[in-house]
Amino acid sequence: MGCNCGSKNRQTFEVVTNGGSGRVVFSSASKPTAATVSGRYAGSVVRDKETGDIVHTNGDAKTVQDTPADA
Repeated sequence: MGCNCGSKNRQTFEVVTNGGSGRVVFSSASKPTAATVSGRYAGSVVRDKETGDIVHTNGDAKTVQDTPADA
């Protein structure tokens, strides 16, 4: 059985420094792992590689999923 390494349906998360405008320092298919690693880089964010949407920020800021729709 072949590997699924080339799967185009795999969601990938990137840890990006400088509030999302810096360089990519880590990439993972696991959102919790990427969020944990982002804690090691002050001012970093986790974004979805395909869409570019920020899914987690460090500090007191809320994640996109935690923000109420009417806020």
